[in-house]
Amino acid sequence: MSTINYKQLAREISLVENKMPQAKAILENLPTTVSDTPVIGFTGPPGAGKSSLLNALLENLLLQNKKVAVLAIDPSSPFNFGALLGDRIRFNSLFNHPDLYLRSIATRGSLGGLSENIIEICDVVRSYPFDYIFIETVGVGQSEIEIAGLADLCVLVLVPEAGDDVQMIKAGIMEIGDIFVINKADRPDADKMYHRLRKILAPATLICQTIATQKKGIDHLFNLIEQKLHSLQNNHPRKIALLAQKAWQLIQQERMQDIRLKDLQNNLQTAISQKDFNLYLFVKNWF
Repeated sequence: MSTINYKQLAREISLVENKMPQAKAILENLPTTVSDTPVIGFTGPPGAGKSSLLNALLENLLLQNKKVAVLAIDPSSPFNFGALLGDRIRFNSLFNHPDLYLRSIATRGSLGGLSENIIEICDVVRSYPFDYIFIETVGVGQSEIEIAGLADLCVLVLVPEAGDDVQMIKAGIMEIGDIFVINKADRPDADKMYHRLRKILAPATLICQTIATQKKGIDHLFNLIEQKLHSLQNNHPRKIALLAQKAWQLIQQERMQDIRLKDLQNNLQTAISQKDFNLYLFVKNWF
């Protein structure tokens, strides 16, 4: 496999993430052929052990001489809107590995557990010769569904205490998992949780138990990921649906790029003083 120019990749991501003038040229000059590099999302509620689990999986892949990129979506600093870099602590043992590219990306207030420009950033990374790309989301509960429109498959990480059947069915993120992982399986009720998932999910759903801190169940998880990726290779309708979702989000961003919340607030300040103020007529003026 060819060598990856990490400095160039980092520079291109920064230009795209910050919407610099050069970003458009970078994106429009990406290779026309769609990369086959799989994008794997790791999501789940806070405290489920996503970072620890991903760290254990990365160790296995790097031992196989695989080149891996990780986009760790981080909460934003309330002062400078940059990433807080919390995930760097958990990936500390692998931080300087030559076959691993780790990038922390700030949400900058974006909902859904991802970053506003994550689609573009991910496509930039896919233009480089990685074997796998992992995206770890913030972990914000039921709103964390955007990953389903970006990743080829989603690994949903849960813990034995995730809740009863009704709570789990209500949770929006339960609908986006391709592989369900019960992490911290050394805790009580892990087996009960496994059977509960088997009961409420489709029979063909892939489920495994892991103990990330002890490196247990990691090989099984990787085998399930490979199994799922293989089943998706010839799934043309899913690929089209995924591209359509990406196109939809990119078009929304383009249409909204000249609208600023502060401008809306300033205009509303004047508009609401009028007796005939109507929010829907006000919004219509922005179309």
